Amino acid sequence: MSSHNHKRCLVTGVAGFVGSSLADKLLAEGHTVVGIDSFLDYYPRSTKDQNIAGARKNSRFEMVEGSLLTLDLSKLLSGVEWIFHQAGQAGVRASWGGYFETYVLNNILATQKLLEAAKGSNTLEKLVYASSSSIYGDAEKFPTSEDLVPRPVSPYGVTKLAAEHLVTLYASQFSVPTISLRYFTVYGPRQRPDMAFNRFARAALKGEELIIYGDGKQSRDFTFIDDIVAANISAAQCREHGAVLNLGGGTQATVLDVLDIIRSNVGQIKLRHEDRQVGDARHTSADTSRAQNLLGFAPKVGLAEGIGREVEWMRSVLQNERPH
Repeated sequence: MSSHNHKRCLVTGVAGFVGSSLADKLLAEGHTVVGIDSFLDYYPRSTKDQNIAGARKNSRFEMVEGSLLTLDLSKLLSGVEWIFHQAGQAGVRASWGGYFETYVLNNILATQKLLEAAKGSNTLEKLVYASSSSIYGDAEKFPTSEDLVPRPVSPYGVTKLAAEHLVTLYASQFSVPTISLRYFTVYGPRQRPDMAFNRFARAALKGEELIIYGDGKQSRDFTFIDDIVAANISAAQCREHGAVLNLGGGTQATVLDVLDIIRSNVGQIKLRHEDRQVGDARHTSADTSRAQNLLGFAPKVGLAEGIGREVEWMRSVLQNERPH
């Protein structure tokens, strides 16, 4: 890449699963990255510090610790050409009850503050928003296209959808160059500890009981992290503003299918079934033709390969956790 193609990038939620993976790839491609993270305590800080350990060694990486709600964003956006807005309060099951306020602040209000700052930028070429398949809820049509009316089944999904609507609004009303990517279940190395594959791989490798919610026949469209990262970078270069696109791996599988793959990597696993969780969608499957057309999106990593890579990563995590 010639140097004039190198961008100044802002990655929010940079210490998270997708944010850190994206930052590493941008740095590897020669871009400059300003990372923001407030280190919300949804999972341990040490995990997030590990995620960005590599990036911190790079002279083109600048880490800003703080919340989008309180930072001087217009100053941070100075000279920034690409924004990847990955920050948010994650987790479907924790979004009910008293904890909902955290979701409103970190998913909706934080996004609005970022959009307000972006509105004033004269260098911004693209703001890429990480949306979620959870905005669909229990979609009646599979695969699900972007034209389906969203009906989230969790408060988390409601806040991701509200933020996505804001992103689209700022594109149409203030010409902020946005694009929203609806991620369908992202997995792979650095996956969040509360997510199923991480929990499954950890338990399987430690010989502990693995908890399955419901009958295990619920299915997801699983998308490998590298494919999500590549799509983000393509989205930053996409000329269309205000677009909303599904990103799915095209490998729909049930939880039981996934366990078979983990078993083939690890050997025996012990299972325990518990009741289905409120707010979990039964099935998800992405129609990604729009992303194929606009971004050339074509997932390269299949489920067996991807799970193998996540299990290997988890092996090394567990080795590092052992007292030396």
